[in-house]
Amino acid sequence: MISRDKAPTAQETFMQMAQAAGLRGRLLVTVGILILVRLGIFLPVPGINRVEFARQLQNNNAIFGLLDIFSGRGFSTLGVFALGILPFINASIIIQLLTAAIPSLEKLQKDEGEAGRRKISQITRYVTVGWAIIQSTAFSAFFLQQFALQPGPLFVAETAIALTAGSMFVMWASELITERGLGNGASLLIFVNIVASLPKSLGDTIDLVQVGGREIVGRVIVLVLVFLATIVGIVFVQEGIRRIPIISARRQVGRRVLAEQRSYLPLRLNSGGVMPIIFAAAILSLPLLIANFTKNPDLARIVNTYLSPGGSQPWAYALVYLISIVFFSYFYSSLIVNPVDVAQNLKKMGSSIPGIRPGKATSEYIERVINRLTFLGAIFLGFVAIIPTAVESALGVPTFKGLGATSLLILVGVAIDTAKQVQTYVISQRYEGMVKQ
Repeated sequence: MISRDKAPTAQETFMQMAQAAGLRGRLLVTVGILILVRLGIFLPVPGINRVEFARQLQNNNAIFGLLDIFSGRGFSTLGVFALGILPFINASIIIQLLTAAIPSLEKLQKDEGEAGRRKISQITRYVTVGWAIIQSTAFSAFFLQQFALQPGPLFVAETAIALTAGSMFVMWASELITERGLGNGASLLIFVNIVASLPKSLGDTIDLVQVGGREIVGRVIVLVLVFLATIVGIVFVQEGIRRIPIISARRQVGRRVLAEQRSYLPLRLNSGGVMPIIFAAAILSLPLLIANFTKNPDLARIVNTYLSPGGSQPWAYALVYLISIVFFSYFYSSLIVNPVDVAQNLKKMGSSIPGIRPGKATSEYIERVINRLTFLGAIFLGFVAIIPTAVESALGVPTFKGLGATSLLILVGVAIDTAKQVQTYVISQRYEGMVKQ
């Protein structure tokens, strides 16, 4: 007999995957779609000189490294799925920002329930189409056209249509995984794309060890230990929660008087997740892109000196990166948790925080707690973003270039969320078995 109060063991989880039809079907759907998307990455976009493109990509690795790793090397291979899930993620971020700024969208999200969320999802799809068209057209016209075998408007149009269609298929596949599979589809696609880049990094590391000898072996071991310590720290911070105690007032239901109930309000230490790092990396990549396209020598010198991770002043880049992460952590945290709304909801439910008056005092207290948590989480994100790259440069082991803080946070976060969802299905199957008995 399995106790219903215990978390599912690994043996029980694998047994449910093999025996329970619902869980097994979701698992097969997820694996099948992920394989299909990975195969689409290797469908080439026609009409491009790939040798020259690969050489140019190596010279601008700092600019396009993040895009390449998120697309599972589809960008460097110039596959039909080169844009991948990025237009959908960008559209989701845009809608999330607009929801906080436009009252009608905020009302649609908060007051309309499931119908409102479906409407916002539909709006997100339309924004994804428009963003994919803009991104693919600009990418084809301003960057790919110099590698085209027959450059011109026809090449730009054909390439933009191919890349947009591939991005729409990836978006449809991610939503299909979310509805009929396991986990969040967009997160799992990025997870698989990052994992797909690991064999190449490991192979390059093994080749470097064979050539470099014992000294390189020691450096690689130190780098692996730093990665493991970073992963452990990410798990602790991702799961870190500040529990604020809450007391519910006594209520009378009929002739019964219910005693006051004690619960807690969970506030995450890192409420923004990986988004502050993505925002900061996107902002810092803009000067590199502008300098690359304008060919301005003065701007290129400033950017390569102060705003490039491999520049002559890496401390300046690290400082700007850290300040950007802290700023976007506060910005994203303000979008996720509104202290005024939380205080009003507690007041409506007849609940309060011990020692804090309901209303404005409660919102001010929650805001102070959130600010402190956000500061600690932002400092952690900053160190996680900087330390692995700094250790790679100090040790002279560049084979893991691209597998930085963003990738580690996504890998750990998606793995934790997917494992929790699998455990939820296993527990639901356990209760269904009890009901049948």
